[in-house]
Amino acid sequence: MLYSLHEYAYYSAAPLRAMAQMTRDFWGSKLNPASDTAIGRTLYASAELFSNVTKRYGKPEWGINSVKINDVDVRVQIIEDWSSPWCRLLRFQRDPSDLRRAKRKTSAPAVLIVAPLSGHYATLLRGTVQEFLLDHDVYITDWVNARQVPILEGRFDFYSFMDHIRDMLTVIGSRAHVVAVCQPGPPVLAAACLMSEDRDACRPASMTFMGSPIDARFNPTVTNDLAQEKPFTWFKSNMIHTVPPPYPGLGRRVYPGFVQLYSFMSMNEARHADAHWDYFHSLVDNDGDAETKHLEFYDEYLSVLDLTEEFYLQTIDLVFQKFALPKGELVHKGRTVDTKAITDIALMTVEGEKDDISGVGQTQAAHAMCPNIPDDKKLLYVQKGAGHYGVFNGRRFRDDIYPRIRDFIAQNDKLA
Repeated sequence: MLYSLHEYAYYSAAPLRAMAQMTRDFWGSKLNPASDTAIGRTLYASAELFSNVTKRYGKPEWGINSVKINDVDVRVQIIEDWSSPWCRLLRFQRDPSDLRRAKRKTSAPAVLIVAPLSGHYATLLRGTVQEFLLDHDVYITDWVNARQVPILEGRFDFYSFMDHIRDMLTVIGSRAHVVAVCQPGPPVLAAACLMSEDRDACRPASMTFMGSPIDARFNPTVTNDLAQEKPFTWFKSNMIHTVPPPYPGLGRRVYPGFVQLYSFMSMNEARHADAHWDYFHSLVDNDGDAETKHLEFYDEYLSVLDLTEEFYLQTIDLVFQKFALPKGELVHKGRTVDTKAITDIALMTVEGEKDDISGVGQTQAAHAMCPNIPDDKKLLYVQKGAGHYGVFNGRRFRDDIYPRIRDFIAQNDKLA
């Protein structure tokens, strides 16, 4: 019912959006002599703000056409190397001739960036991808919005996620490197355990976990507390809704992206209100730079996708309530996932000192869970002053975190 009401509210506001857009165009037109007056700018700003906060945000474009390496613009082509109904494996192929002009080798360590499946699209990691492209052959998991998957395609759960990671590492080939950002940490580590136990030739050469709830018992945050305070049945009764028409996934039970978005925004409600108020004033003042920065952030932040019921509920149950992986109780297809099975996959963990989603200690717990990895193949790093998003995006990531990950991968790569 909630999903249908959400859709009804969106379509009901269509006439108001159209009116706001007409008002915006009228007062924003250079042909209007009153457009630069105080009343004109205020009316324009009001209409623009209303239009933006009520519109539907679709899946963003990657917008990565090139990267600058040694002052050379290296062209980038995005190629789909593998797909399932639930995910596409994208490869960011750098132009070999441009690389040679930039005096870089055309072969580089292969890195699979596992994007979180927690409400936002993989494009949230655009800045992460751009940094890794400076030194690596980059792949990323491009998860599909569950409401776009017909119900006849079946289920996608926590264990399907593990299988997908293994399948994609197999497609990439022998001894690639995997970087898991936030939510994927536990299933990626579990997949690496099974591949190590099987002596799979395509097991990763290294794994880097960034702000991941590997063991959510450490330093619990508001998110962790909610998962502990509420019984499992509460999540099933209150967070799961049915996809309405006209979406291809009609009838599928999902955790809607808009519910996740509202949950995230409520954690920093005052900050988001201030941001939109500042945006309104920037429109009145005709501050183009401030307008652009605001739109770039919220065009990404407000673009959300749905998760399947089974994946969301199993993640709550296994990761945040039962702590199955760190307690050695995670079982996949009759096999207990043993973190001690990993002996030759290098391990790096990255945490943010001010992370309010995955508290300090939750990610680095992986080191104690993998005692058979040699100490010289382990690296633990905590970034001072960084919050959750600062772990994989922004200035601290570019200047402090990425160089350490780059060097760690180089030290453990077969091409080095």
